[in-house]
Formats: sequence, C-alpha cells, structure tokens
Amino acid sequence: MSTVVEPVAVQRARLESVDVVRGVIMIIMALDHTRDFFGHPGSPTNLATASVALFFTRWITNICAPVFFLLAGVGASLSLSKRSKSELSRFLFTRGLWLILLELVLFRCFVLQFNFDYHTTIISVLWALGWAMIVLAALVYLSTSAITAFGLLLIVGHNLLDKIQSSNPLWSILHSPNVIFSRPGYTVFLAYPLIPWIGVTAAGYGLGQIYAWPSARRRTVLLRLGLCLTAGFIILRAINIYGDPSRWSTQPTTIYTVLSFLNTTKYPPSLLFLLMTLGPALLLLWALDEHTPTLLRPTLIIGKVPLFFYLLHFFFIHVLALIVSYIRFSQIQGMFHSPDLANFPVTFLPGWGFKLPLVYLTWACVVIAVYPFCSWYAALKQRSNNPWLSYL
Repeated sequence: MSTVVEPVAVQRARLESVDVVRGVIMIIMALDHTRDFFGHPGSPTNLATASVALFFTRWITNICAPVFFLLAGVGASLSLSKRSKSELSRFLFTRGLWLILLELVLFRCFVLQFNFDYHTTIISVLWALGWAMIVLAALVYLSTSAITAFGLLLIVGHNLLDKIQSSNPLWSILHSPNVIFSRPGYTVFLAYPLIPWIGVTAAGYGLGQIYAWPSARRRTVLLRLGLCLTAGFIILRAINIYGDPSRWSTQPTTIYTVLSFLNTTKYPPSLLFLLMTLGPALLLLWALDEHTPTLLRPTLIIGKVPLFFYLLHFFFIHVLALIVSYIRFSQIQGMFHSPDLANFPVTFLPGWGFKLPLVYLTWACVVIAVYPFCSWYAALKQRSNNPWLSYL
C-alpha cells in the first residue's frame, strides 16, 4: 500500500497555520488586557450599561482563551513527531508545574500587580493551562480516540453541573468560579475552573492528529467541523434550554437582542461559549492551512513564543499605565496597590480611563513595542538547542 507524502512546502505551511492562528489570538487578547487597564471602569457585558462598541470589543476577545487551550493540545499532539509518549508526558507534566508556579509566584504579583503583598490574588489562565497539561500528561498513554472522547464529554456535559451550589474550594477549582480563600486583608479568587479547560485541551490533542493527513482531507475536516460547531451554537442558543447558565432574552432594540444572544458565559466557559469561539477558530485554521498572507506574517513570530508575549505584553501595559498615571494625576501609588477584588490588578484614581479609540491606539502601540522582543526570542529559540527555552 502506497503512502501519500506531502511536499515539504505544504507541510511547512500547515504547521505555520497553527502558529499564525495562535499569534492572531495573542494579539487580539492584548486588546482585552489593554482595555482592562486603560478603558473606563464598568462591565462590557452588562447590557444595561455597555455600548455596542464596548460589548464587541470584549466579545471578539472571547476567542482567545479557548483557542489557546485547543492549540496547546494540538501542539502536544504534533510534538509526538519529535518525542516518544513517555518523553511527551514528562514534558507536559513539568511544563504544567512550571505554569502553575509562574501563575502563583511571578506573574500574579510581579508582572501583573507590581507587588508581592498577596492581599488580592485572582488565579486564572496559566493555572488552568498548567493543570490541563498535567492531566494530558497522564492521558497521552490512552488511545487518541479515548482522549478525544474524554475531552468532548467534559465540554458537552459540564453544564449539567451548573445547578450544584457549593462553597467548597475544591468545587470552585473544578467548576464554579469563587473565592477559595478569605481572611482579613487577604483574598484568593479562582477564575478559571478546570473541568471545561481540560476538556478543550484534550479535544485539541485529538484534533492534532489530522495534521498527519493529506491536505485536502485535513482542510475538508476543518471546514466541516468549523461550520458544524458554529451552526450548533446558533441552533442550541436559539433553543435556549441547555448549554449556558444565562439565557438570552428579547431586548428593547434588535441590536441588543443580538448582544443578548451572543452574551454567553466564559467563567466557566459554557458549551455555547466554546461552540461560539471554537467554530470560527477552526474556520480560521482551515483558511490559513496552505498559505499565510503577507499581512499576517508577523503573527507567525508571536505564535511561536506565545508565553513570552503573554508575560511581556502585560509588563508593558502596566508600565505604560504607570507613566499615564504620573502624567495625568502626578500619582502612581495605585499602580502598585490592589486591596480587594474590585480594585484588581491595580487601583485606578477617579477619572481614569480612555475612550475606546484611544484604547485601540494604545493596544496597537503595545503590540508594536513588544514585537521586536518576540522576534529576538523566537530567533534565539530557533538557533539554540537549550531545552529550557521550550518552557517559555
């Protein structure tokens, strides 16, 4: 039986598509974090107060976390071309521990808050990604179909747990965001429950197998999956019975009814939230599978060093906020102080906040400023055989 061998150029483009999509979502993610620091205070998903532009500024960034976890699973699958299953398991376990340590010790305090007082701590994406990798480290010894089925079961079924009400910290870690530690002057809030994120990572591992297939077959699967997930979101959301703890409702205007329809739950990510975001992500993977447009070439660099970009862009945003605070108010104390959940990661002075056009301009400046450092680090990783570089 003959084996179909794809041309090297096609194989390279195929791998580029994963990095390009990862780079795109990292850049989009930076918009949300820039808005967190520089936008006017207030919830962008509260339809009673949010403008349409503010809602969509937040909504478009919803794609970032699901795709990041999905591609983490894809990347683990692709690395089997270089590692044995035991080597992959060991790498996932140690990198998962590193990400958890990074979240709890360095990122939360130094990069995000510029302090080490631990008065207020919100545990989020790096924590969840670390645990997802640790779980995947155990799962890799199973068949790919079993891992994929496990991931899909968690994604589709975890909303059955929504009605369970518990203040137990373990339940918050697994499914329901909540305060898991509270003492006078100290609060720890768990924002990223593990069950759905582990499911997305496991499903991504299963998806990674299609990158060993011929191009035509792979692109057909990506297109059909993307369309099915997107259609599934529309149908299930219209039925309005299962898949999200928040139901949509008719609003005073048509556009706000549409916003209500799109306003799905991220914490934890509901089935409908994941369908809404992963469907278009698969379509993007399909569109970029064989060719990277010139305009998107810079995203390839960022996609190769996503954790480096993640840490550095937060640092740049916070430094820029320090500068703006000093120029506008001649004060910077609040940029080092987060006494409670309402003032996390920093304490803004009255009158703080830019209008959206200026937020977008600031976002562009942050991405442009961080890009040369990402380019340097990507080149360093490419020419070095140091295994420690794979952890950042």
